[in-house]
Amino acid sequence: MASQLTNNQLLLKECIKQEYEDSTGYSDMNSYFEHFAASQVLKDFNLSDEEIDNGNSGGGNDGGCDNLYIFLNDELITADQIENLNSPRGSYLDFYILQTKNVTSFDESVIMKWKNISENLLNMSNALEGYVGRYNETIIEVFSMFRKAMARLIRSQVKVRFFYYYITLGIEVHPNVKVQSTELKNIVKKYYPSSDVKVFFVTADQLMDMYNTDSEIRVNLELADQPISLSENEYISLVKLGTYFKFITDDNHNLRKTFFESNVRDYQGHNSVNSSIADTLEGVGSEDFWWLNNGVTILSTDIKMITNKSLQVVNPEIVNGLQTSREIFNYFSDKLESVGKDKRTILVRVIKPESEESRDNIIFSTNNQTSIPKSSLRVTDTIHLQIEMYFKNRGLYYDRRKNYYKNQKKKATDIISVSFLAQCLISLVLRKPDFARARPSTLLTDEATYKFLYEANQDLEAYYKAARIGREVQNVLKSNGTMSNTEVNDVLFYVIYAVVAEKMKKRELTFSDVKVLDIESITDEDIMSVANRIYEKYKDLGGNSRIAKSKTFIHDIYSLLEL
Repeated sequence: MASQLTNNQLLLKECIKQEYEDSTGYSDMNSYFEHFAASQVLKDFNLSDEEIDNGNSGGGNDGGCDNLYIFLNDELITADQIENLNSPRGSYLDFYILQTKNVTSFDESVIMKWKNISENLLNMSNALEGYVGRYNETIIEVFSMFRKAMARLIRSQVKVRFFYYYITLGIEVHPNVKVQSTELKNIVKKYYPSSDVKVFFVTADQLMDMYNTDSEIRVNLELADQPISLSENEYISLVKLGTYFKFITDDNHNLRKTFFESNVRDYQGHNSVNSSIADTLEGVGSEDFWWLNNGVTILSTDIKMITNKSLQVVNPEIVNGLQTSREIFNYFSDKLESVGKDKRTILVRVIKPESEESRDNIIFSTNNQTSIPKSSLRVTDTIHLQIEMYFKNRGLYYDRRKNYYKNQKKKATDIISVSFLAQCLISLVLRKPDFARARPSTLLTDEATYKFLYEANQDLEAYYKAARIGREVQNVLKSNGTMSNTEVNDVLFYVIYAVVAEKMKKRELTFSDVKVLDIESITDEDIMSVANRIYEKYKDLGGNSRIAKSKTFIHDIYSLLEL
């Protein structure tokens, strides 16, 4: 007789079943469980559903790696960022490898696969090309990214950490499986002796705890003295540096990445400004730190006075002071014994904006006082707020504020990220699906492209239609099950373009064409008819990301459509 399931196992099975039935774009419950598990394990990184699914390895020949993610200082790295990757000394390069099984036990075979793939692909003496037949394209690409990141950052003396997560609905882990995990650690340490290697077995109980973690964050901020305040929506005070370090880190002294999502300025690494901040922290002069630093600005959805020297900050967002915060984090990470002893202070402003417009104005102004590329400030442009409002009235949610709607429990299929809309527009009106596929993280940094898409052509209905057809094509391809996740990602933006071009009977599409597109008349069969032709050509040419990222594949699409 099969052993009786625990309450948590039964509840998780029901939870996953309900969420799968409420989702779109997953071929079966097992593929959705991979998304669900990755979402819980990586919750602290505040990744979007799109970012989580992009880390999926795509199915067969994955070497026991369902999902893979590389982070530099808690920031997700994508392939188009490797070329310009940089970081200050002592940064953290983290490699996350996840295996998810919708079963109630843990099997040794998973760890054995990890041992093999780690032996094969983490050894930089082994040419990755020699494993092309053994592991799928996504696996090879991610391990290649890791190697390139290591090479790019070698002079930064990065601290390398490996995190292996084995997730099931099991309750107990057999001792033999744990022994295998010790052998896995030894293999990785053989190639990266100074690295930190951790293997986690996530049980049903732990997964349930992760799922039940409240997405609303409430953190107390201890002040050095009574704050200056003209209303309950604004406070200014000095905070001891060690106290601020504890505010921006969790119980394990890891940086709370979610606090910095609204800061449009990326951490700039080892530059003159940050070197100056670091020197000030290391300095032994008589000046207090806040005399020499502009301080930080924190936005909050609510602020409460706990005592006359303590605030409770709800959902804090550090919108200015990222460089300062990072340097304080770096400074105390190596000096934890000094956290409670350092008497220096930093100036902190905590504000509860009265409206979204006010919030955007604060973000723009506090980040516009020093040199920063305009591309980083673009989501605060009025057009993006207008897109968000227009979409919301029509059942879509424009993710201008990353994960805002995810945290409100809106359906993932109804949430449109800034980058996904840009990818759809670039594919449709610029006819550059290759660019959309190859550069998801840097789409809006091209000044001419941005001006054309969002300044010269501000047509809200066209934006909406582009997002609608893009998401519908994506859902159909992912649900169909005939292509792997990697293949869907490769052909997606070509199919989006081709479906609309065939419907409009023209090669060169304009915003006006997209605006008048009759989406209701496009069936799933229409989408798959176009997709199958493109997929067949894609496979004939080699069926890999090199084809999808090439500038010539679009011409093959023109021929297929006879345009």
